[in-house]
Amino acid sequence: MSLFLSLPFGVYAQNMGADERKSMEKANYAGLKNPGNGVSAAGLNLPPEKMQWWEDQKFGMFIHWGLYAIPATGEWTMFNQKIPADEYAKLADQFKPKNFDANVWAKVAKDAGMKYMVMVSRHHDGFAMWNSAASYRHFDSWETAAHRDFVKEYTNACRKAGLKAGIYYSPLDWRFPGYFDPKGLPENAALMKKQTYGQVEELMKNYGKIDILWYDGGWLAHKGSDADAAWFWEPLKLNAMVRKYQPDIVINPRSGMVGDFETNEGGAAVKGPIIPIPWEKCLNLNGSSWGYNTTQNLMSLKDIITMLVNTVDRGGNMLLNIGPDPDGVIPPAHVARLKEVGTWLKKYGESIYATRPGPFQPVDGFYGATQKGNKVYIHIVKMPDGSSEINLPQIGKTVTSGKVLGGMPIKILHDQSGTRLVLTTDQLDPLCTTLELNVK
Repeated sequence: MSLFLSLPFGVYAQNMGADERKSMEKANYAGLKNPGNGVSAAGLNLPPEKMQWWEDQKFGMFIHWGLYAIPATGEWTMFNQKIPADEYAKLADQFKPKNFDANVWAKVAKDAGMKYMVMVSRHHDGFAMWNSAASYRHFDSWETAAHRDFVKEYTNACRKAGLKAGIYYSPLDWRFPGYFDPKGLPENAALMKKQTYGQVEELMKNYGKIDILWYDGGWLAHKGSDADAAWFWEPLKLNAMVRKYQPDIVINPRSGMVGDFETNEGGAAVKGPIIPIPWEKCLNLNGSSWGYNTTQNLMSLKDIITMLVNTVDRGGNMLLNIGPDPDGVIPPAHVARLKEVGTWLKKYGESIYATRPGPFQPVDGFYGATQKGNKVYIHIVKMPDGSSEINLPQIGKTVTSGKVLGGMPIKILHDQSGTRLVLTTDQLDPLCTTLELNVK
């Protein structure tokens, strides 16, 4: 692996020239959100060797759960429906999830073949899902009707299940008018900033080892980029504190600081070449919203597998979101779909976990590749109509043999242009045909 391929972008970006940085931003690989954009300082990004475990994971569970599960119209309900803060706060009186069990969440994730979890500890509505002394006006799950520390229960469950524990945190808070006008209302904005620093410190200090810190909503007044708001949040100062408590935590780029990995959000297809920096695709299992929603738009198994292999073949991880209901229960249809994904991964996970992209560049709508040791795995998402062959370009290595992963050998032909893989019709899988090649 080249130096460029192995460096996390947060490290690489500090060493690239202005023209190279501009070229990277213009490329906007696979819809990455402002790649390399943000402030940086020596020592605040992880070195390549400390990013390897994260790059090995490939598949994780995102969890959006909070007061917004009660109206069941998505996590932006308070803002979209213009609900006054005092009125919205009354939802905390109803939030008493009797059937919530973080161990069940962890089991669902493991059964789906996921290796890490990222739980929303506090979304833009300001309600903290833990015992938060720093919470403005005591707006948290410990001091309201639930009387529970959900972050503690969640992190304990992750560790018990052998899953890496990630925490999502939003610095913005719609309860503060100063968020929308920080220069015009500096005292109010300062209260919000004080809450952010206090709460991030609680999360980093009080819950043991946290593996991932997933910021969101660093921009101000819903405008511009996270980096544009760095003057206000001072993310270098914020994340220096984070590193004091969690020196090896993997940090995303949405605090206004250059992150250890980049993000691609939403359900748009992943296309283009291999992305030579650590990155993550996050999207919803239920396309209607991140938080629980009575309107269901569930991804098909085919769409999930296609998104996963397209992401991994381009060097990324995939973080798939679920929105538990007000009682903390993941909808049964979602559990069933995730179990189907897990069944596929039990059979083909060898081609996903702990791999790296290549050596062949992906061909949009056709195939991509991963590699590990002397093995190369080909993911065929859709064979062209009437075709049963793949022509692979020369890579300086020889394909000595190949088979359908877990199945029968395939025919391999070599010529001056490269390698030709010939499959029979019965070797094609409608979900994703996965091949294992031996190379030397």
